[in-house]
Amino acid sequence: MRFAPALFVLTVFSASAIAAPSGQPAAGMTVGKAQPAAGEQLPRKGKVLNSIDASIYTYIELTENGKNVWIAAPTVAVKKGDMVRFSDGAVMSNFHSKSLNRTFESIVFVGKAAVEK
Repeated sequence: MRFAPALFVLTVFSASAIAAPSGQPAAGMTVGKAQPAAGEQLPRKGKVLNSIDASIYTYIELTENGKNVWIAAPTVAVKKGDMVRFSDGAVMSNFHSKSLNRTFESIVFVGKAAVEK
């Protein structure tokens, strides 16, 4: 069986055409660990101190194990005081968000965050 080169190029081009806003990793991107399966508990947890909605992300400052951490998750409704569970993700140092015109010393881009009930 012979594969058509044009089909391969089209497939690669289509997959690469979906991109996050400039300067930000793709929503749902994780490093090291796979996304949690449906129904699987999100392994990390923290209490919301602050949140900022921007573009397709919600930036959330929270306290996790006594340390303040910033995460960026696909848009999620959170408020100060909520307990949030979230997936592992890609840690970025000195990340500059163009949409917020702000640089984060360290931020974790996670694939999912959810308010704990």
